[in-house]
Amino acid sequence: MSETKFLEVLDKAHTGPVCKVKDWEARIVPLEIKRILKEHGLTGVCAPENPVNTDDGLVDDFWEAGFELALSTGMLCLATERIIKFTEEELKEALRNRPSRLTLGSGSDRVVIEPRKPEDKKPPITTMTPLGITFSEDLIIPVCQAIAQYRVVDIVISPCLLTFHGRICRGGTPYETLWGKYEGLLVREATRRAGRPGMPAWGVESSPTEYGYLGGYGAPGSFDPSWAIAIALLPSPLKTDYSLLHKVAHAINWGAPIESGHWTMIGGYEGPPEGAAVGALAAHVLQCAVMQPTVIQSDILDVRYFGNCGREAIWANSITVQARSMKTNTLPFGVTSQVSGPCTDMLLYETACISVAEVSSGICMVMGTRPTGCRFPDYASGLENRFCAEVVKASAGLRRGEACELVKALLPRYEDRLRRPPKGLSFPQCTDLKTLQPTPEWQAIYEKVWKELENLGLQKPWK
Repeated sequence: MSETKFLEVLDKAHTGPVCKVKDWEARIVPLEIKRILKEHGLTGVCAPENPVNTDDGLVDDFWEAGFELALSTGMLCLATERIIKFTEEELKEALRNRPSRLTLGSGSDRVVIEPRKPEDKKPPITTMTPLGITFSEDLIIPVCQAIAQYRVVDIVISPCLLTFHGRICRGGTPYETLWGKYEGLLVREATRRAGRPGMPAWGVESSPTEYGYLGGYGAPGSFDPSWAIAIALLPSPLKTDYSLLHKVAHAINWGAPIESGHWTMIGGYEGPPEGAAVGALAAHVLQCAVMQPTVIQSDILDVRYFGNCGREAIWANSITVQARSMKTNTLPFGVTSQVSGPCTDMLLYETACISVAEVSSGICMVMGTRPTGCRFPDYASGLENRFCAEVVKASAGLRRGEACELVKALLPRYEDRLRRPPKGLSFPQCTDLKTLQPTPEWQAIYEKVWKELENLGLQKPWK
């Protein structure tokens, strides 16, 4: 990471063209995406009947369109209401200078993250978590331990804390500064109890502003660069703010690996699936220039159900993952975002579809899971994370055409429920809290779905 380059970014945030947020969202980005889609012949090319893309020419076209959008718009700094713009050479240099390898953890739990290409036989790294889900304080260690106990999981992330020593977690307050460190201590204890003291993590997941991150990343006994990636998520695509840039500055001071990420929305101001794909690729390019990330998320959700396991979202994500993996040597990762809850077969079907699609498209790391779209506290467990990690490992080497057929076979089993998903059961309801094993009901669902996957040609990596 270069302090000099980051200072240049900060300078641009104070000297770039002035732009109001409402103009950015309602006029500049939507109109520019619409223009680029038309000029590149990408309007209406989404093929939901074949949800995993197999056309390399289409990948080329989307990458060119995404890069053009990044060059044309730049990224808006919300704090200054100025646009951070780059030249073509600056963007290309930022892509070239991103790390292409990251080593984290120690001992038998040490992991190496490296680029992958579509249909790569090398398995991705698995980062498992109740991502973005709020959890009761007394259940944080048990749920992290329930995930970390499975060796197919490479990295673990904490859910978000509901309380801190019994007190409500209030963002932007000194409470947050303290609980940032607390989260790291809880994760460390969970991995120790799971017999995996060298297991890597990310942090600070519970931090809604920069305060929890500044309090936790680098604090003694909490997150540090040898085993934890520093989380710095964009407020929304093509926009940044001082809270996020504080996190980047702190990571630069620590020499820490940085995660940058965002969600682009089908049905948001990027428009249809094609527009969301172009916006996501532009965000990938601009994140490299603005934030100097080590690992980069650039995922797409569908606003109709706030997940990414429907046909259009899977197709758009497959296009963007293929473009990011084929056109750069960066470390892109993907997030699985489900809408159904634990102890339902739908949660596993959703997980399998998005995982198979992204792995066959060349993703180097998969993060998940997000049961119920993070709507309900404590609604996550260890088993769906084990399942996700297993499917990810099993999908390595799968051809995109094979992945497409598998996804097409699974989608009819749940897609009519995406807007009315089953809530399922909470962590205490589907897990034995003494043994941290799934209940017989949840285990039976898991076995049933894995048998279906094996019948479709996907082989479980470990019996």
